[in-house]
Amino acid sequence: MRLFDPNTAALQALKGSGISVILGIQNQDLPALAASQEAVNAWFTTNVEPYLDGIELSYIAVGNEVIPGPLGNYVFPVMRFLRTMLDGRELTGIKVTTVVPGTALGSSYPPSSGVFAAEAVEVMTSIVQFIASTNSSLMINAYPYFAYKSDPANVHLDYALFTIKTSVIQDGPLGYYNLLDAIVDSFYTAMEKVGGPNVTVVVSESGWPSAGSGQFTTPELAGTYNRNFIKHISSRVGTPKRPDQFIEGYIFAMFNENQKPEGEEQHFGLFCPNMEPVYPVF
Repeated sequence: MRLFDPNTAALQALKGSGISVILGIQNQDLPALAASQEAVNAWFTTNVEPYLDGIELSYIAVGNEVIPGPLGNYVFPVMRFLRTMLDGRELTGIKVTTVVPGTALGSSYPPSSGVFAAEAVEVMTSIVQFIASTNSSLMINAYPYFAYKSDPANVHLDYALFTIKTSVIQDGPLGYYNLLDAIVDSFYTAMEKVGGPNVTVVVSESGWPSAGSGQFTTPELAGTYNRNFIKHISSRVGTPKRPDQFIEGYIFAMFNENQKPEGEEQHFGLFCPNMEPVYPVF
């Protein structure tokens, strides 16, 4: 499970569950935490230490989708401070990373042309090399839905939903049967170009809304995407560029969210607030 912030009630509920947790640091906290090692130590003492005995913490994610952007320059200092503190406490099993959106790439088509955007390449070079040196993974939010919605004439629905039976993109010797693999391989290529040839990827968000944008968003489409996403991730087949490289993946989101802006953003959940499933996912 991924938590976007150290929500006390959620962390308390997860104690003793055996569920592995990715814990996020809120974007607005990054400037203060980047100021000193002591600030990061204090954040950890308050927000994480009380739960260490009861929760399997796999990653701490420093910010969500702030690269590229004005907060992006704070990410790397916080990552370094966190790693120093965790190593000092012999908590080497907790990995440190950040979460980036597709806009961190300046080019992604075909996947072999993947490169970080000009405004992101400097900070991503530092982060990727740091991740490589600490045996962590880069987290990416990957949404074939948005690519399909923005250009349905050229992005085939079956390609976005994992249901097409023939290769859609031929990139040199590699053939692509689904858009998610193409997105992941674009990031692999971009990381190779900045000194991270062996860095792995975690798909920290992917999903499909069940309502809110007309014909693009139905329970049937959302259910098809998420069931096939689970099947693809669970099969451990990797991507054309890195076959047999297991990709950890997370569906966004557990619940529909009525506090989001009206439209599709309210309808990414697998469940309604009353715990009823929006559609069958298994």
